[in-house]
Amino acid sequence: MKFAWIMPPGKTWDEKKDFITTALESGIDHVLDPVDLENIRKLGNITVISDQEEADIILVGKNGEGDGTFHLPSDLSESKDMATASSFKRKGKTVAAYVEISSKKHEELARQLGRVVDYLILVGKDWTIIPLENIIADLQKEEVKLVAAVSDYDEAKLALETLEHGTDGILIQPHDFSEIKKIASLIEKIESEKYDLKAATITRIEPVGSGDRVCVDTCSMMNIGEGMLIGSYSTGLFLVHSESLESEYVASRPFRVNAGPVQAYVMTPGNKTKYLSELETGDEVLTVDDKGKSKVAIVGRVKIEKRPLMLLEAEYEGITVKTLLQNAETIRLINDKGEAVSVSDLKEGDNVLIYLDKGARHFGMSIEETIIEK
Repeated sequence: MKFAWIMPPGKTWDEKKDFITTALESGIDHVLDPVDLENIRKLGNITVISDQEEADIILVGKNGEGDGTFHLPSDLSESKDMATASSFKRKGKTVAAYVEISSKKHEELARQLGRVVDYLILVGKDWTIIPLENIIADLQKEEVKLVAAVSDYDEAKLALETLEHGTDGILIQPHDFSEIKKIASLIEKIESEKYDLKAATITRIEPVGSGDRVCVDTCSMMNIGEGMLIGSYSTGLFLVHSESLESEYVASRPFRVNAGPVQAYVMTPGNKTKYLSELETGDEVLTVDDKGKSKVAIVGRVKIEKRPLMLLEAEYEGITVKTLLQNAETIRLINDKGEAVSVSDLKEGDNVLIYLDKGARHFGMSIEETIIEK
């Protein structure tokens, strides 16, 4: 998952505060600052990266060999930053190394530190010239997370997309507030997972009695055409529409998906699933639109109530999938035209959007294994 940190500009706390607050409002909760650790923590639940021992992530290299101004020994294993990083790692600390790539020697130092630390912050004057690709390629099998220091949207996009994979994260050194929000939006766009939806034909619809049904209330407002991928089979999920449409029976609730019974699967970030019964306040789920584009939403609460259920069966190219939904006019699927259709109006032969996963599921993760679901 791509991420962003911020190193706020300014020398005084008042100068830094507004940048940190803007970052926090944009979903960026990691701040690199060697001075104002206590003030930063008063603003919220923020992870602080600093050379102070009480920091959440210990920083080495800033104002040291890693900043490009200090002499490096011929044997880089004897460098001060390597020794400091190794010492903190032995103490069980999370460590980030800061390296300004101002010479070939510093590029090599970055590679060596990348085999020791948890995060490697790479600083360059021009990422179109600095061999970021070489460092990414050399450290791709290491557990270290690579973080590129950037000042604007264009630099962030370049760093995050270099060699397709790009860096794991970026350290924003912004000139103005607008860059923070633009870069936060860029990361959200990159992280958005796309699902290849298929039009499956309804082959069976019938009531099956009552069961415990789950409503998922999120902390996000869903638009018309958005919902969640839900189903009784992990290999085939239906796109169940949100309650974003007005009804003569109930008011619009665009934050909610009336999802189905407790045993059904729901898609969560990283192409993982959870049982609806497992969801709790604070969990993450995916909302998906009729084009397959997804967004992460936080679960605000889950309501489980006994309601009459309906069985829906659909077929796509010889593959049959099923799900159970509440038998009510306000519950909708999305058809192949992108329209929300009530389950009470669905007929055999109608087409609805589903997602098919070739893998099976083990504790919610997609795996290469044969499992029969029926």
